[in-house]
Amino acid sequence: MELRFSVPCIFGLEGLCANELRFLGIENVSAENGRVVFSGDYRTMARANINSRFAERIQILLAEFEAHSFDELFENVKIIPWENFISADEAFPVKGRCLDSDLKSVPDCQKIIKKAAATRLSQKYMLPWLEETGSLHQIQFLIIKNRVSIMLDTSGAGLHKRGYRANSNEAPIKETLAAAMVELSRVRSNHFVVDPMCGSGTILIEAASKALNIAPGLNRYFACEKWNCVPKSVFEEERRLAESKIKNNCDFRAEGYDIDEISLDTARKNAEIAGVADRITFKNRDICDFELSEGCQTVITNPPYGERLLDVKSAERLYKIMGEKFVREKGKSYSVISPDDDFEKIFGRKADKRRKMYNGTLKCQLYMYFK
Repeated sequence: MELRFSVPCIFGLEGLCANELRFLGIENVSAENGRVVFSGDYRTMARANINSRFAERIQILLAEFEAHSFDELFENVKIIPWENFISADEAFPVKGRCLDSDLKSVPDCQKIIKKAAATRLSQKYMLPWLEETGSLHQIQFLIIKNRVSIMLDTSGAGLHKRGYRANSNEAPIKETLAAAMVELSRVRSNHFVVDPMCGSGTILIEAASKALNIAPGLNRYFACEKWNCVPKSVFEEERRLAESKIKNNCDFRAEGYDIDEISLDTARKNAEIAGVADRITFKNRDICDFELSEGCQTVITNPPYGERLLDVKSAERLYKIMGEKFVREKGKSYSVISPDDDFEKIFGRKADKRRKMYNGTLKCQLYMYFK
């Protein structure tokens, strides 16, 4: 069955996500604002879920249409072939968002969409009542400027939840954002990567996973694996394929420093769960004591800043220290994410390249130095 899929991602990562999906052999990939769309079948769906480092989730895009009234919404949702995906006993709750549209009430839209899907399924299965005791099919909707998108979420927990971060520090960076920083820093399988303010180790774990080509979803499960319509073999075969591509013999190594022992203990445990503990060394060290090593070195970090952990003046002092420590040197590169518009001024020099991205709802720039 040929399907269309919608892949929401962090604003600013659409291009990375689209290129990643193309690299996986997925077809008809198109980057849009805040999402990527592609076409494929259930095997494609499994491959995207298991392998995508930048996607937030993989959704089946069931329909897109314009609606200005609840009647229009009901009729358009009712004609969707829900029976192709949802069995008579399976659950199908509804959630979503409305933005700048005639249909403003999220709860009312939820009720209409639920009623339309239930009406269709009741007629197809010739049942007056649907028990909904089986596996979960989360229906999601998005209405922007009267344009409605109706989707089925296949992932369950967000794809940033790789399964290794049982614990984290006070303000952890999202795994998908960390993976994007690693990608934009051009980390490869022979690199030496350092995070001088590593917290719970997310950036370094994502770097190691990329270098070793460990699929981010290899050790977790997805909601659609319990669906009756999805063949069990597609996930089994795609997991075996992903496992066969792991590069255990690469030269990658990493070091992470922090001044908080609790965070370092958490980072070690997370790295162990992720299967990359033998590639990363964690040490208690202040940024003031940071020293460059000989040879090539890739520094990637998410320093605490005013709106996160430190007051603004403390964050600015930190930027100044980083500027003094992260000196221009052949073979050395630095990537620092910050929401501070004055970062370059305080750091002491203009970035060679900048990339806008969001850390949660906070607009940031990734400042990259490599010349």
